Amino acid sequence: MQEHQIIIAKRFCGPPQSGNGGYVAGLLAKAMGRPCQVTLHAPPPLDTPLRLLSVAEGLQLLDGDLLLATGKDYQLQMAAPQPPELTSALSAESRYEGFQDHGLPNCFVCGPLRKANDGLRIFAGPLDAGADQVAAVWQPDATLDDGTGMVASEFVWAALDCPGFFAVKHASGTALLGRFAARLLEPVAIGERLIVSGWALGHDGRKHRAGTALHRQDGTPVALAEATWISLNKA
Repeated sequence: MQEHQIIIAKRFCGPPQSGNGGYVAGLLAKAMGRPCQVTLHAPPPLDTPLRLLSVAEGLQLLDGDLLLATGKDYQLQMAAPQPPELTSALSAESRYEGFQDHGLPNCFVCGPLRKANDGLRIFAGPLDAGADQVAAVWQPDATLDDGTGMVASEFVWAALDCPGFFAVKHASGTALLGRFAARLLEPVAIGERLIVSGWALGHDGRKHRAGTALHRQDGTPVALAEATWISLNKA
């Protein structure tokens, strides 16, 4: 049994006092080094030494003895719908709900108060009025470099997180990420302009499943994810 220490920096918050779920899941996936699914059990605190523990089932992230997240082997099997054109994704951003009302305006991924080169600023809005699919454009900056000119994998996981919420928000209301799995197909270069999309997969009471994807402008998929969002209010 091996144990390592990690710290989630304040920059990578979702809620003001805890880590963005997609980013945290990406850290566990990076540590596992193989396809996995991450379940979030409790909000991971920021700027706090946390325990990353290797167990038979995969990984556990703990704050002392409090279980925060678990990672287990998982092969994501899903296909993404046809991605929108770049112009359509840019237009969708103008309809991003978070510009008018955002519960977490400083979220690392989707917070409109975050500045360039600080947050990811992925503002996924509906492709058309009443559309089930949301979209945005993401151009990763140099602060996300893994040291080779490519985007570090945990930031790709993060980019796949929040668009899924905005794809199910009409049914889920306020919700938290409960479970997340991603499949990274191709490396993402710093400065590359990508199309982000999200769509609802299904609803079951307080549970809402969403798919998300990153595509190149020529339609090539580079990453896919599936998430379960848990409504904070009763369905």
